[in-house]
Amino acid sequence: MTSRTTTSTVTFAYPFILAGYSDELPAGDYKIFVDEDLVENLSFAAYRRTATHLRIEGQTGAGRTEMRPIDPENLEAALWRDHKRSTKIRKGEAALSPLEDRSSLSPNG
Repeated sequence: MTSRTTTSTVTFAYPFILAGYSDELPAGDYKIFVDEDLVENLSFAAYRRTATHLRIEGQTGAGRTEMRPIDPENLEAALWRDHKRSTKIRKGEAALSPLEDRSSLSPNG
């Protein structure tokens, strides 16, 4: 059977937790590895996902790297929560003009 692995990168702006795991992971870039097998006996090429893994780098320079099996739907949900959190914060800051000097808003300014 023919297999392939594709790699992508996701970015979390805030610390997050993936369903099925209790530890909080720090914000940052994470590599995603998707393993797929070729579906045979078709008149066209089609692949079926067999596994998805999140690579977690060690917290220190000498830390170990972990390949954590994850559910793609849980990853999508975590990314959605991160995006909503980012959007909510940006909307709160939208009242200020990007050119407005924030220091002029202080009571002593």
